Amino acid sequence: MSLAPIILFVYNRPEHTAKTLEALSNNALANASTLYIYADGAKANANEETLAKIKQTRELIKSKKWCKEVIIVEREKNYGLANNILNGVTEVVNKHGKIIALEDDLVTAPHFLKYMNDALNQFENNKEVACISAYVYPIANLPELFFIKGADCWGWATWKRVWDQFETNGSTLLHQLESRHLTKAFDFNGTYPYTDMLKDQIAGKNKSWAVRWYASAFLNNSLCLYPGKSLVKNIGADGSGTHFSVSTTAFETELSTKAIKVNALELKENAAAKQQFAKYFASLNAYRSDTGYKLKAFIKQLVPEFLLNLYRKLKS
Repeated sequence: MSLAPIILFVYNRPEHTAKTLEALSNNALANASTLYIYADGAKANANEETLAKIKQTRELIKSKKWCKEVIIVEREKNYGLANNILNGVTEVVNKHGKIIALEDDLVTAPHFLKYMNDALNQFENNKEVACISAYVYPIANLPELFFIKGADCWGWATWKRVWDQFETNGSTLLHQLESRHLTKAFDFNGTYPYTDMLKDQIAGKNKSWAVRWYASAFLNNSLCLYPGKSLVKNIGADGSGTHFSVSTTAFETELSTKAIKVNALELKENAAAKQQFAKYFASLNAYRSDTGYKLKAFIKQLVPEFLLNLYRKLKS
């Protein structure tokens, strides 16, 4: 089996990065995999504390041989998360044809790499499939494997054939969503404000790559594969991050204790699973509207602080 290279994006959180790398190195296929680490540079106005954490993070990533091969790219300037990911994924996927992507606050189960590589190989020639996700929300009784239209961003994988078709122009994506009357479906039946996030990206209020990645796959009618139990745990919602300034356990998952077998699967969105996602979003009061899409001011009146922080994280 041809193993996909792993890309890890880091910045200034050495403690989180250490947990992410330790978990990754405990994967059975780590000693046969290549790991690229893209370490973002300091912002022009970075304070001494931030500079020290960036230094600590860079020392950490060099401190061990986390995988069979580790290739480190240290940015001389600050790219920001979105540009760091867009640039890094493009470089690596153009070289290898497929990638597995992680950020510095994602702890993986020991069988994460096997699931990702099995799925990449299983669906490589199925053009209907755009993305493999290893994270799934804390929702009970999901199928062991299922597809939902779109793409995801918390521990994910894809192929060059898909990345080459990634439309990064937010205005183009929004025009297609609106002209095809797909905004409500894009927002999981109005339960989460993805359209508003896209509008904010267009207006320069955020630089989100993730909402454009999701929109691009969604508009291409492409599918994202999910496991019924999560193989990724996000540890960044502890109040330490720029976008998760308030601690929350709303998205906390228990890592799957068993390997997930990847078999051929009907290339069709699982309507029941998508409905469960929508119910989950609605249960958090993520976004509701019976008559149209509300302004962010309305969201701020209704949405709990922890969900607003998720919204800010996805915007970055």
